[in-house]
Amino acid sequence: MENILIIGAAGQIGSELTLALRKEYGDEHVYATDIRQAPRDIVEGGPFQILDVMDDKRLIHFVIRHKITQIYHLAAVLSGNAERIPIQAWQINMSSLMNILDLAKEVEEIKKVFWPSSIAVFGQTTPQIATPQLTVMEPNTVYGISKLAGERWVEYYNRRYKLDVRSIRYPGLISYKTEAGGGTTDYAVEIYYDAVKNNSYECFLKEDTELPMLFMPDAIKATIDLMHADPAKLTVKSSYSIGAISFSPKDVAKEIRKHKPNFEIIYKPDFRQAIADSWPKSIDASVAEHDWGFKPTFDLAKMTEIMLQEIESKTIKK
Repeated sequence: MENILIIGAAGQIGSELTLALRKEYGDEHVYATDIRQAPRDIVEGGPFQILDVMDDKRLIHFVIRHKITQIYHLAAVLSGNAERIPIQAWQINMSSLMNILDLAKEVEEIKKVFWPSSIAVFGQTTPQIATPQLTVMEPNTVYGISKLAGERWVEYYNRRYKLDVRSIRYPGLISYKTEAGGGTTDYAVEIYYDAVKNNSYECFLKEDTELPMLFMPDAIKATIDLMHADPAKLTVKSSYSIGAISFSPKDVAKEIRKHKPNFEIIYKPDFRQAIADSWPKSIDASVAEHDWGFKPTFDLAKMTEIMLQEIESKTIKK
């Protein structure tokens, strides 16, 4: 029987991945942890505990006590926030990953580890259209630098210690379950919340800034599919590039107006514009598709319809 540890269960990915894994493996076998309180459905739906991944002693005791066999390490300081506290963000992002890799190497019961990378590993010298799996990567943000370094460590532990670590380079992720958490692509979450609450939005990116995005249900399915994949078919030992839909703030606003004709948006680019300009506009996910069947299902129109409906439902309930 698998016993799964999720680190960062209160975050954007973790809050939905936890529920999906509990549905698959059983509530009692998926241990959700974070340094802050998680949403009610996470806390009440199965085991939850406050746990700091930087506390390696408590971490290893937790893993041994609960006979953990898989770890999903999702905790990180995201791109926008990392630029405000660069040294601290680097230390948190890298030290936490190394704690997990060393722990998994030493604890025989741990069979798999998942760690998320990001399109932030790319930079201004990277081809921006249909960015390939293997390409130039020269990130110029703390978040991107830490993710690129993490990818190299993940591949090193894969090859040197035969540790089964799997990773996805997530594009921007869009979810109605949790609000934005400090990332550069988070405008694509904020815009829907503000559309429902205020019928207007002040965007921190230019109107034509195109970035690759993925609706959370597709991201969760991709993560689980990768972890289920036959290891013999996985040709990438660092991190798989995936992407689904590419759009700009102007495109989202246009789609929102189909549901809210009076929606208004103004553009006031801040420091995150330079970050966005260094990232790809679209991703070639053909390697992930070939190796483990990655195939997204949501487009901008369908995602917008669901986002607005779900956020309006949450607002009414409050």
